[in-house]
Amino acid sequence: MPTRPRRRSPAKESNRPQELEKVATGIEGFDEITHGGLPKGRPALVCGGPGSGKTLFGLEFLIHGATHGEPGVFVTFEETEDDVTKNVRSLGHDIADLVKKKRLAIEYIRVERSEIEETGEYDLEALFIRLDHALRSIGARRIVLDTIESLFSGLMNTALLRAELRRLFAWLKEREITAVITGERGVATLTRQGLEEYVSDCVIALDHRVADQISTRRLRIVKYRGSSHGTNEYPFLIDRQGIAVLPITSLQLVHTATSKRISTGLVWLDEMFAGKGYFRASSVLISGSAGTAKTSLAAHFIDAACRRGERALCFQFEESPAQYVRNMRSIGLDLDKWVKPGLLRIHAARPTLYGLEFHLARMHREVDEVKPSVVVVDPLSSFTGGTFGEVNSMVMRLIDFLKGRNITGLFTHLIPGSGVNQEIEVGVSSLMDSWILLRNSPPGAQGGRHLAILKSRGMPHSSEVRAFRLTDHGAIADGEVPARRLTAAEVL
Repeated sequence: MPTRPRRRSPAKESNRPQELEKVATGIEGFDEITHGGLPKGRPALVCGGPGSGKTLFGLEFLIHGATHGEPGVFVTFEETEDDVTKNVRSLGHDIADLVKKKRLAIEYIRVERSEIEETGEYDLEALFIRLDHALRSIGARRIVLDTIESLFSGLMNTALLRAELRRLFAWLKEREITAVITGERGVATLTRQGLEEYVSDCVIALDHRVADQISTRRLRIVKYRGSSHGTNEYPFLIDRQGIAVLPITSLQLVHTATSKRISTGLVWLDEMFAGKGYFRASSVLISGSAGTAKTSLAAHFIDAACRRGERALCFQFEESPAQYVRNMRSIGLDLDKWVKPGLLRIHAARPTLYGLEFHLARMHREVDEVKPSVVVVDPLSSFTGGTFGEVNSMVMRLIDFLKGRNITGLFTHLIPGSGVNQEIEVGVSSLMDSWILLRNSPPGAQGGRHLAILKSRGMPHSSEVRAFRLTDHGAIADGEVPARRLTAAEVL
């Protein structure tokens, strides 16, 4: 006789932990490190100094909700509706259209300190009435209050201030409105009043710091009641597309490995890797002193990828795109024919233009936009704006990011002088799957340039030192016919 399945008791069911319900902010990377976004129906505090991105954070949160079926109200105490509309339009958002469609409402509330001093009394009853009307008028489920200090600018009674703050947060919570409250950073506390962070369910700190004349923006989740979250400082950038947060904690050793191989772009170099080239989605380091053809070998790799019909992304930190394309023509590579149809994008910038974290965040955004199958960074050694540990950490995160998207990454690295800087080389090369070392022959000696594969994980590879030279037909190994180029079948 078949046995009937045992039913779980109601008590055991109620003891099972329930996940906190969240709403997405639409901010790239932020929803990932918070595992879903902000707590639904609860107040969240976003604090930081002037220019740190607090207002933009709140507006992106509202715009995302408005375009996904959750109307919102933006309450500003400092800017008029026209000012807010013009400022956001520069980032590509047309909030005037959302207001017209009643998906977004903007309430400008002017608080006069003189009026507060004259009456001698202060409470938020009038504010509650206006907020309630604004929320009901469009059926809003989200709200942003920007900034909280403006409400209490003329209030000197600390006890009354604390009571009204608690009442405001409780009022929002009772109505199950997901709220973002922005606040200015205090001297010894997260906010000027020092209370908002204690009554908020989620506290996010934005920071805009400058070191060695290079600015970096960072975000930190100070607390998040009822939910696990990333606890590191996360670099973020603000550009024409809004805010993008780099989710460092999501970069873990969980990417898949494939046995598929792709060409190096050179027949003789493929032969040194058992005739098949690099592993797809692996990391490759080409290091050598100045003039050893690091950039040229990387360009051959890009050319082969584009000839396969794949997209390639090249980060250049020493040459402009036009100069890079011109120089590669001297070895028979016409990269411009790949740039025009969109198979190749060359992103050029001086390493000193941004901080390390900003460069990393910029690279993430470019990769997400281009969706390449191969990425070249030329050269890594340009990043001298940080310590050895900071550069090493940046490279590690970039490698994990690329591998997680099944992208093959090739990095060049300049060895100062003619020797090898062991400290830098060991640190960077240990992160790579394949390491190629290039050397020039001593002055007056014959043989031109020399190449050796120092390591290549998971595959047989040549241990010989191969001599080669640069010609107008590309990088030619000694003994190879100059006109020999990869055929279409060999590239595929």
